[in-house]
Amino acid sequence: MPDPSAPPVRLETDGAVGIIRLDRPPVNAINAAMHAPLRAAAEAAAADPAIRAVVVYGGERAFAAGADIKEMAEQTTAEITAYGRSLIEAIDAVARIPKPVIAAITRYALGGGCELALAADFRVMGEDALIGLPEITLGVIPGGGGTQRLPRLIGVTRAKELIFGGRPVHGEEAVRIGLASRAVPAAEVYETALHWARELAAGPTVALGAAKYAIDAGTEMDLASGLRLEAQVFSTLFGTADQRSGMRSFIESGPGKAAFTGA
Repeated sequence: MPDPSAPPVRLETDGAVGIIRLDRPPVNAINAAMHAPLRAAAEAAAADPAIRAVVVYGGERAFAAGADIKEMAEQTTAEITAYGRSLIEAIDAVARIPKPVIAAITRYALGGGCELALAADFRVMGEDALIGLPEITLGVIPGGGGTQRLPRLIGVTRAKELIFGGRPVHGEEAVRIGLASRAVPAAEVYETALHWARELAAGPTVALGAAKYAIDAGTEMDLASGLRLEAQVFSTLFGTADQRSGMRSFIESGPGKAAFTGA
């Protein structure tokens, strides 16, 4: 039996990898009680220097099968506005983690679950898993960032096709259209994501965070502004321990042999 006192979202660690674990049986439907702990877990992962990469995982049952429709169905416009604001704040906190973030998707990432997955840098999916934004079939539209993040990821036309039709896609199709990075057998999703996160955690954490910021912020700018931003961010990395050891290792031993501390 599930422990009713257990938090519906918690931050765990595996070495240098933080795991934001969703735990609201049976399928991690995202309700209002999950918003604050999700935001807190993301902010804690962002602030902890010992965490150098993050995996978001919902267990074998499901990543997150959408929002809690029973909770939302009778809300007024004012109530749903507040609900949507707190959901977006939680998902945005995941997107703002200045470290690589991987969503490990089993079975379902639908509606709000898809929007949470879109906030990650990468998505590893089970081959049989489904990801999508079916809100249109409920007479509404995605309200947790889906109409904004999905087009930026896969292009406007494909995003409209999925959002207008409410059609979810399996892991292999998600990879084919650029919605996911990898599709693997269901039993391998978590370990694949964790292994990838460990590899990223061994890299130059400050530089990875800088690259993430330059890409994410730069895509919201015109090209000239983005190029200026890149130059500014690039220059800030000089003098870091990883820059010094990385360039010294290249000079002395050739490429790809540096050991980084994340500082």
